[in-house]
Amino acid sequence: MATPTASHAPKPRISARIGGIAESATLAVDAKAKALKAEGRPVIGFGAGEPDFPTPTPIVEAAQAAAADPKNHRYSPAGGLPELKAAIVAKTKRDSGYDIAANQVLVTNGGKQAVYQAFATLVDPGDEVILPAPYWTTYPEAIALAGGTPVVVTTGPEQDYMPSVEQLEAARTENTKVLLWCSPSNPTGAVASRELTEAVGRWAVEHDIWVVTDEIYEHLVYDGAEAVSMPVAVPELADKCVVLNGVAKTYAMTGWRVGWMAGPVDVIKAATNLQSHLSSNVANVSQRAAIEALSGSLDAVAEMREAFDRRRRLIVELLSAIPGVECPTPRGAFYAYPAVGALLGKEIRGQKMETSLDLAAAVLEHAEVAVVPGEAFGTPGFFRLSYALGDDDLRTGVTRMGELLAEAK
Repeated sequence: MATPTASHAPKPRISARIGGIAESATLAVDAKAKALKAEGRPVIGFGAGEPDFPTPTPIVEAAQAAAADPKNHRYSPAGGLPELKAAIVAKTKRDSGYDIAANQVLVTNGGKQAVYQAFATLVDPGDEVILPAPYWTTYPEAIALAGGTPVVVTTGPEQDYMPSVEQLEAARTENTKVLLWCSPSNPTGAVASRELTEAVGRWAVEHDIWVVTDEIYEHLVYDGAEAVSMPVAVPELADKCVVLNGVAKTYAMTGWRVGWMAGPVDVIKAATNLQSHLSSNVANVSQRAAIEALSGSLDAVAEMREAFDRRRRLIVELLSAIPGVECPTPRGAFYAYPAVGALLGKEIRGQKMETSLDLAAAVLEHAEVAVVPGEAFGTPGFFRLSYALGDDDLRTGVTRMGELLAEAK
């Protein structure tokens, strides 16, 4: 066999585009926690944003009936079942006050596919996307895969983790095409006020900037907070706005993989063409379950929100009692995002904590508690903890972590 010469060097096995993708930090932490638990260690995981409740019974029963119906054993339209599109249209009007039509909806394999396809459809190489930080880990990867450049705007607890119009304007250039907006927020639990939502929407209209707004946590708000949909607050934005949503968080349906994107007809048509080659239709049984979720009672949703609210207050109380930890009170989603910067530079069990990555590793190793460090969300010096887990585990986990962090010196 001939040996490759310098002029015929072997090409990389993995494309630069795919090789450059970072692993999902939240899923990596969750996987590590589950692996340690499988080894018999009593690890408590605050990593994955996944409700611990079972999917409500009527939704499961609708899926069971759908699985027995041969019509669901075949291909269906790539863009989604007509009945589910109709349910999404009705739900969007009911929950957001936003009027859309069925041809403005594309059903996707979970919210992540909606994120990917939104940027793939809107962004060309050289386009810039303004990305407020802390951000969900998937956003910058989806932007980069589309050839776009994330332009990070960093926010802090002093501004409730929400960017000001002045910050957005300072980040705007002639290459700015899209703003990513997420309220209620993953990872911080922050909820933008109606006034800020409207001001940002009007800024986007003024400068002809698209907005991709992720509203998947819309039902999980507390303390009188309101999840305001930007195209409702600023109707003239609707022609340059894509709304992302799904059933995962509201209905405890993370494993069912049903999300959607809603937007202008031409954008949805183009994204549907992409999906027709990428994955075709979402599993019909999952779509039938989603129809029941969106069309049925919200009683189970209210019960889950009540439990999340109780856990929210508990986790803030416990975290705030740990020396060196500052935890703003989140008003949405099911995440706390405490600042741990005061602990950096200190030693825990003989190891200096240089970064929040180091600190999270120490917490996992010595306290057997899994948290996601702020590096994953673009803001080092913080932890994200999901409180979508049982009350006993929540109390035990934060207590264990607190006892370890109290050793810092």
